[in-house]
Amino acid sequence: MHAPFSRVGGPFAAVGRFSHRRRRWVLLAWALLIAVGLLFGTKVFDTAAPTAAAAGSESATGTALLASASSSDLSITALVDGKSVDDSAVRAAVTAAAVDLSHIAGVTGVTDAYNGGGTALRSSDGTASLVEVQLDTAGKSTVAAVSQRLEAIGSASGTTVDLGGTQVLNAQVQQQTQKDTELGELVTLPLTLLVMVLIFGGFLAAGLPLIGAVGSIAGAFLALLGFSRIMPMDTSVLPIATVLGLGLSIDYALLMVNRFREERGHGADVAAAVERSCATAGRTITFSAVTVAAALSGLFVFVSPIFRAVAAAGVSVVVITVLSGLTLVPALLGFVGGRIKPLPAGRNPDDGVFARTVRRVQRRPLPVAIGVTVLLLALAAPFATAHAQSAGADVLPKSFSSRVVADALESRFPAQQQAAVTVAVQGSTAQVESYAAEVRTLPGVTGATVASVGDGLVSVAVSVDGGTQGSTAQRVVGELRADRGGLTTWVTGDAATVVDFKHEVSTRGPWALGLVVGATFLLLFLMTGSLLVPLKALLTNLLSLGASLGAMTLVFQDGWFSGLLGFTPTGGLEAWIPVLVFAFAFGLSMDYEVFLLARIKELHEEGHRCRKAVELGVQRSGRIITSAALLMVVVFAGFSTGSMLDIKEIGLALAVAVLVDATLVRMLLVPATMTLLGRANWWAPGWLQRFHARIGLREGQTLPPLRAGWGTLGKALLPPQRPPQRVSEPMRGGSV
Repeated sequence: MHAPFSRVGGPFAAVGRFSHRRRRWVLLAWALLIAVGLLFGTKVFDTAAPTAAAAGSESATGTALLASASSSDLSITALVDGKSVDDSAVRAAVTAAAVDLSHIAGVTGVTDAYNGGGTALRSSDGTASLVEVQLDTAGKSTVAAVSQRLEAIGSASGTTVDLGGTQVLNAQVQQQTQKDTELGELVTLPLTLLVMVLIFGGFLAAGLPLIGAVGSIAGAFLALLGFSRIMPMDTSVLPIATVLGLGLSIDYALLMVNRFREERGHGADVAAAVERSCATAGRTITFSAVTVAAALSGLFVFVSPIFRAVAAAGVSVVVITVLSGLTLVPALLGFVGGRIKPLPAGRNPDDGVFARTVRRVQRRPLPVAIGVTVLLLALAAPFATAHAQSAGADVLPKSFSSRVVADALESRFPAQQQAAVTVAVQGSTAQVESYAAEVRTLPGVTGATVASVGDGLVSVAVSVDGGTQGSTAQRVVGELRADRGGLTTWVTGDAATVVDFKHEVSTRGPWALGLVVGATFLLLFLMTGSLLVPLKALLTNLLSLGASLGAMTLVFQDGWFSGLLGFTPTGGLEAWIPVLVFAFAFGLSMDYEVFLLARIKELHEEGHRCRKAVELGVQRSGRIITSAALLMVVVFAGFSTGSMLDIKEIGLALAVAVLVDATLVRMLLVPATMTLLGRANWWAPGWLQRFHARIGLREGQTLPPLRAGWGTLGKALLPPQRPPQRVSEPMRGGSV
């Protein structure tokens, strides 16, 4: 017989009671949410599209002006390859296709190597040509009809036909993003189930976090669909939100189920265990969510659509994930909790592998602190050589047709090579020709071609030495903006996009960093009452973040392990990815920091000396940190198995960040630095100590004894009464 219990106070216990008592309604509500989310929410993949970086900047404005005055963005390009352009069968097939294409509704023009294209549409080796189809609509039926007719050229002429252009690229990015997201889930869910079976020792307890994860993902898709109606939703946001929701929901459910098993091991029945778990672990996951949301909110400072979309999606996913942990998981425990094996009382002695590791560190804390810091700085060093770039078709593998066409244009069609810098100019042709003549005299400029776009707009395509996004191109951008020749100009192109994006990060980044660091510092102070501990936590987190960014540079810019991961390095990093990695990894690593500090703070307040408090705190939290980190690494690594290069970068960087943070930082660097600081860890000026005493966060939760309210039968059957149970449940608290 399990012990009766007194009602636990507080809002989290109340949510637990409600979710247990009304578990059928709660489960029905989540079942409907999952069904609607999977049925309608996944339509967000159809509405998302790559967005322009540095929105509102000169490069973005110039690109929009050129696109609105030209039909180039509404076009499909076919690469006809494998036979001589002058082959009679090839000529006949392309010419017949051009006639058929001109009669398709929505097609405004067709240009090929035999009709208006001239040498510009012939490859330098004469074995390939281009067919360009201009559209006045990007409707699916028009795109499908044009694509089908272009592909038929191959069978009629014995050539290979690959389709590219903006419309095809966007469609392939959308489709592959959805496939990569589904693949990530298929890879991740079985592996996380296996890990949780090893943690919990049974499939039933291990399955609950996965059900919670499905609910979180379904809700996230609905939230993303809603946001896509009011803001541009970049395709990269979808897998990012999915991986965040999957990782956090599994993490939070892991803590909730583990806490439930502990309460059952202490003698609580299912209802009592659910209530007490929500009172403690529920506080923990909510505080965790606040920490992650604070880190993601810093992205709202930026103006680029992808940052704001990730911030909005990420915060909403965090909210949905917390709701899943506080309602869906307790409701499920109400149904199957009686069949989940309790944890034996008294498990997890205070002398284990983590305690022994800390004792070794404490014998030589200074060498350990210096050694780990040097190692992390060495791992971060490659990021100093990182090159920001704005990728186009490079995000796709080389096997995709749009990537094949883009590579062919770059290497085999000199007249089609993209200019490093494009200047949109308002003025007469004579004025622009004079302006272009001045541009040609700039150092590093190899040519400037003038072309009328329409609507009083003229473009100047500027070629430079080196790559289209290299240092020379970026310098030319600055010179063209410094001297506009008395005309109204917009300097755009890939190099200008990188320049504007770097400017946005350099000007708004400090504000975003200040918001994230300030909010985190305040939360840590309210929890610990110390000034040094939050400062140390921020510095150690920056070290682990640097290591992840350095690893990302080595792999994706320098090409380490590219063959193993299945991608071709592009010589740089997508400019927006390090910012996102920082926000995500900072929130997640601070999660582990708060949990560990809360354990150590609790032990310190109980009277343990600093060294002992650190030893016991790491021992009691080490297993849950390791388990949570392992699950996170599995999730992030699972999503890096897809084909999209940007998602690979994010997945690998976050996996490395969590792995480094849970091992080198939490198990070595934090114990070493806290041992060195000793009593100074908890220092703060007197007035701040008094301030903290009034409004500081109290991570502990005093639970009433399980015997409260027992009757005659209970008195005869229950074990001796335990004193009131004060449980510290910090960020991912409890023991596994």
